[in-house]
Amino acid sequence: MNKKERIASYKARPVTGGVFRITNTQNGKYLLASGIDIKGDRNRFNFSVSTGSCVHMKLQKDWDTFGPKVFVFEVLDELEKETEQETKVFAEDLKMLEQMWRERLNGDEY
Repeated sequence: MNKKERIASYKARPVTGGVFRITNTQNGKYLLASGIDIKGDRNRFNFSVSTGSCVHMKLQKDWDTFGPKVFVFEVLDELEKETEQETKVFAEDLKMLEQMWRERLNGDEY
């Protein structure tokens, strides 16, 4: 496969975003967020845990206190980007979905 074909294949792949929660299992606090690439968000979290570097500044204090191994990543909802949908509109849809989850959970958020 040449370079142009690889680029076209990458652009044609299905893009799945979603709402996720990173929970501190020691105190129950969590970070609720959304992203346009949920697989990338999970990979970023796993990399942060494996290297000990904090994935988000809001978690830093507890990350330092309890360590990265007490945090878990959970996908709460997924949304697939429509073929013709602009990324900005997709991100706005995900933010709306995140807000719905925030209202539903009503918990101890960072």
